[in-house]
Amino acid sequence: MHDIRTIREHPETFEAAMGRRGLTGVSAQVLDIDNARRAAIHAAETARAEQNAASKQVGQAKAAGDEALFEQLRATVAAKKTEVSDMETQAKALDQQLADLLLTLPNIMDDDVPPGRDDTDNQKIHSWGTPASFDFQPVEHYQLPAARGLDFNTAATLSGSRFVVLRGAMARLHRALAQFMLDMHTTEHGLEETNTPVLVREEAMYGTNQLPKFADDSYQTTNGWWLIPTSEVTLTNTVRDTTLEADQLPIRLTAHSLCFRSEAGSAGKDTTGMLRQHQFEKVEMVSITAAEHSKAEHQRMTECAQNVLERLGLPYRVMLLCEGDTGFGARRTHDLEVWLPGQNTYREISSVSNTGDFQARRMNARVKTDGKPAYVHTLNGSGVAVGRCLIAVLENGQKADGSVTLPDALHPYLGGKTRITAEGVFE
Repeated sequence: MHDIRTIREHPETFEAAMGRRGLTGVSAQVLDIDNARRAAIHAAETARAEQNAASKQVGQAKAAGDEALFEQLRATVAAKKTEVSDMETQAKALDQQLADLLLTLPNIMDDDVPPGRDDTDNQKIHSWGTPASFDFQPVEHYQLPAARGLDFNTAATLSGSRFVVLRGAMARLHRALAQFMLDMHTTEHGLEETNTPVLVREEAMYGTNQLPKFADDSYQTTNGWWLIPTSEVTLTNTVRDTTLEADQLPIRLTAHSLCFRSEAGSAGKDTTGMLRQHQFEKVEMVSITAAEHSKAEHQRMTECAQNVLERLGLPYRVMLLCEGDTGFGARRTHDLEVWLPGQNTYREISSVSNTGDFQARRMNARVKTDGKPAYVHTLNGSGVAVGRCLIAVLENGQKADGSVTLPDALHPYLGGKTRITAEGVFE
């Protein structure tokens, strides 16, 4: 959400910011509606003042016995009352039109976000680990004998495509990964573990900019609830309609939750395996902080996600997204891409974004700064996607005999088991 006063005062700057998003003529469109709204408000106020003045004169005309003036003033009062009502209705409609338009406009990106059209123009800013060399042809996760507990056939019978049933070692490994991530974030990174609903009201989805832009990518129940696409929605909205004290910040939260996405815009992409699912699990991180600390907090959150991958021994790189690839609500985004030997490429496993005050304005979330309320800054990121991490662990740990060697960090979560055999059992 954008501040209309800032657009009024700096229309050229706002137009240039929207131009980086591929939008043109936005400032003029916003200001046309805003000017009409303000004109209607002024007209309503003027008509109300004239109505009040005429009302005062009605009694005087009556007392003076001037019947003609009395009737004229009474007609004026009635006409002005109707005019006030009409102008207020028009102003209200224009106010809603302006709000609806502002809700569709993306966030203003940071100045150092690089130019570019798509992910091919993203910039690598960090990398860790060296992809392993195999003396055999590595395969994708769903092709591994050790991963026979990934049951896509039963899932298709139950729910259709882009679902999976996890059995045996796969179910336990998946659970172990989530537990490992939560333990890292809570004991080493200082995040507070939180368990939130997966069904939310519409206003929560608006608050974190899933609506109206991404309505087609989410699922809505028949009674109006929305299934969360990520627990960013619930964690961030915990400060909705609140004014925090400065010493309450930063607020750092983490949650392991189910996530639901229709993948409306991904037809034909990653249809095999469990890389892109309608239902998946993620360990999310959310930070609420003061404006002056959000840049440092963004780097801190990125490092939290990096620590997870490094502890698991998974090679990765960090990409600064370019203008054309930066998400609707983000000022700046770091994507962590993990190496997948089966695909012989890096794939996104975490996206960490600073949204500035964009979401806070939608949620009316503030902090008292020097006694005055200011909008907080909100940040979110995966810490990390559990299913994609499962894929990375399987593919990077695969052996020629079809077994998988597991990262040392997971051994305590698996009862000391260190590998999954080609028969799909721990040992």
